[in-house]
Formats: sequence, structure tokens, C-alpha cells
Amino acid sequence: MENLNAKTILIAEDSSVILNLTKKILELQQYRIVSAKNGGEVIRQIESQPIDCVLMDINIPVKDGMECTREIRRNSDPRIAKIPVIAITGNANNYSMEQFREAGVTDYLPKPLDFDALVRVVKQYVG
Repeated sequence: MENLNAKTILIAEDSSVILNLTKKILELQQYRIVSAKNGGEVIRQIESQPIDCVLMDINIPVKDGMECTREIRRNSDPRIAKIPVIAITGNANNYSMEQFREAGVTDYLPKPLDFDALVRVVKQYVG
């Protein structure tokens, strides 16, 4: 039975292993999950349906997560431009919080993912 009021989370992640694990964890929390394997797909997904939050792997192909986030923030649709973007990065040290903010990242989680932290952060922005 699909929960029609379920919030939709877009997971932008090119690793199937991480994607499937993250998806399972969030489905257990009753979220609806859609996914994108690269930056081009992220923008297509966001423009084709209502998304409540994006988990954005910074190192996705085509357009990286930072570029995607900037593009989301520049979107002419205010609903899209305001979507919370949670960056997920294995090399957070390559970016300062300042750079994340400048790109429009709402929050970030380091890899390897701590799934308790993941659920807590998603709930914080999505409810």
C-alpha cells in the first residue's frame, strides 16, 4: 500500500550499492524514493515531479553535485529553487562549509554514511 502523503526523496548517487542501501533505509521511514545516476538526471527528475528533498552525492558524473545544486537554486520555479539539498561527500575536506553554502547546499553528510545521521537530517528538513 503506497502512502500517498509520503514525502519524495531524490537520491543522486552513481554507486548502486550505496543507492540501494540508502533507499532501503529511507523506505523503512516511509519515504518515497526516486533516484538519479548523474547530474543531468537530477535536473530532469526535479522538473518532472514534486521532490521534497535531494540527497546529492557531490561526485556524480555529467554535472557534479555542486553544479546541480547551483542549478536547482537558480531554477525559475520557486518550489524547485527551495528544495533542501543534502550533500553527501566522501571528501568533504575538499570543500569548505563556505563553498557548500555558496552553492546553496542546505546541509551535508560525510561518507561512509552514518544511517542514523542520514535519517535524522532528512527528518529535520522533510519532516
